[in-house]
Amino acid sequence: MQYTLKKSLGQHFLRDENICRRIADAIQQQSFTQLLEVGPGGGALTKYLLQFKDIDFKAVELDEEKVVYLEHTYPELKGRIIHQSFLDAQPPFEGSFMVVGNFPYNISSQILFKVLDWKDQVPHVVGMFQKEVAQRVASKPGSKVYGVISVLIQAFYNVEYLFDVPQECFNPPPKVMSGVILLTRKTELVDMRSHKHFVNLVKTAFNQRRKTLRNAARSLFTEDVLQNPIFDKRAEQLSLEDFAALTFSMNY
Repeated sequence: MQYTLKKSLGQHFLRDENICRRIADAIQQQSFTQLLEVGPGGGALTKYLLQFKDIDFKAVELDEEKVVYLEHTYPELKGRIIHQSFLDAQPPFEGSFMVVGNFPYNISSQILFKVLDWKDQVPHVVGMFQKEVAQRVASKPGSKVYGVISVLIQAFYNVEYLFDVPQECFNPPPKVMSGVILLTRKTELVDMRSHKHFVNLVKTAFNQRRKTLRNAARSLFTEDVLQNPIFDKRAEQLSLEDFAALTFSMNY
C-alpha cells in the first residue's frame, strides 16, 4: 500500500532509520506511561514507539490517506489514531502524557504554543523541528534568534538541543537542516503576576525588538516605572526572570 506526500501539509517524511532510533532512544530516557505522537505520517518513528512496553500510545494525524495507510500497515493502531489537526485536538489522555513527533514545519511554532496550553499534563516533549526553530526555542538572552517563543517555552520548560538532522534523512528533502530538542517541564517556576501578564509583556516587547523596552512596551507601564534603567535595554537583552519580575509593575 502506497501513500502520497502533501506539500500543503508541510510533509517531509523521515526515512533514516538511525535518526528514528536516536529519537526513540531519547524518548525512552524519560519517564512516562502515556505517549502521543503528532503527525506520524508514514510511520517511520511510529513503528519504534509501538515497541515500547506497557505504554498507552495514541497518534494524531490530519491526513486521511495516512490514517488509512497506518491502520493497514500497523493493525495495532486501529482505534488509537485521532483523525484531526493537532491544533484542534483536546488532550487525548487523563493525567500526564508525553508529546513526540517529527512536527510539520508549517505549524511547528503553533504546536509549541498548543503544548504550553497543555503544560500541566505534558512533562516532556521530544520533537523534531526546522533547525532554526529548534535553535530559537533553546536560545538564551543576547542571541539574535532569542524571541517570544524562547521566553515563553523556557518559562515552563528546560530546553535541551539534542542533535542535528540533515536534509537527506527525509523524503522529500527539506531545504533546511532540522534539529531534535527535548523539553522537560520545570519543577520550580519563576514568580510572575500571571501567565496572561507575562505573555502580554513578552509579545509586546518583542513586537518592536529593535526599540528599547521603554519605547516598545510604554503602554504597559506608568511613567514612574519607565524610569527604571532596565527599560534602557531591548527585549532580547532581558532574561525570562527579568520579564517575570516586570509583570508586577504593569498597569493592567
